[in-house]
Amino acid sequence: MVSVTPASKRLFPALVLCAILFNAACSHAFAASKTEADEKAGAALFVDKGCTFCHGVGGVGGAKAPSLVDLRKDKAWPAAKIKNQIMNGGQKMPPFADSLTDQEVSQLIAYLLAKHRPAPPAAASSNPPAQ
Repeated sequence: MVSVTPASKRLFPALVLCAILFNAACSHAFAASKTEADEKAGAALFVDKGCTFCHGVGGVGGAKAPSLVDLRKDKAWPAAKIKNQIMNGGQKMPPFADSLTDQEVSQLIAYLLAKHRPAPPAAASSNPPAQ
């Protein structure tokens, strides 16, 4: 049988708090790395799925589509509205519901709403390297 002393009663709340803080720190680190991975995957998708064709490299905008550079600051465009736009299209934008998975849409949104957007990977060259 375990005896409970006054000292252990005082230490118990501190131990519980330490356990909670440790768990929160680990969860935050995992979430941050997942978000960063999603942002990088979204950057690659932005190039691979042809978003740059209309929205320009890095989403700076062009003749066919608006800039997406400040999208994360625009309160009129929460993640749910961005998802709807990607999936269903609108105005001049075609729908992408048939060509993107839910995970890919989430990754694109993570990229578009990132505070510090990762640079998209360089497009693969169609020319073989010189020998």
